[in-house]
Amino acid sequence: MGFKYSNRSLGNLKGIHPDLRKVADRAIEISKVDFIITDGLRTLKEQREFVRKGASKTMKSRHLYGLAIDFVAIVANKVTYKVSAMRTVSEAFKAAARELGIEIEWGGDWKKFQDTPHIQLSKKKYPDPK
Repeated sequence: MGFKYSNRSLGNLKGIHPDLRKVADRAIEISKVDFIITDGLRTLKEQREFVRKGASKTMKSRHLYGLAIDFVAIVANKVTYKVSAMRTVSEAFKAAARELGIEIEWGGDWKKFQDTPHIQLSKKKYPDPK
């Protein structure tokens, strides 16, 4: 489809791991649904606020290391967290990752807590810094 990043997305991509950026860049080119990157690298203060508000469940977020991003789908020029749209965007991320040989995880595939806006580099290949 060939969508382009908004200025908001570009700002939220700053500081993320270069491999995650490569995946996101390819995903925006091939996605069948437009999307916005709503979050990327977070400070400890920002993460504490996410946990306080219930938007995150952990202080061990991969956002703290630039190993995760969040997105939202755009359908008919409107933001939507509808699972079908989020899944379509995640499929673009997964296809991009396969094409580039980069392992990622989509929060929508998690069993305990589904986090459909979340994409992260694989913990196995990209462990958290010590």
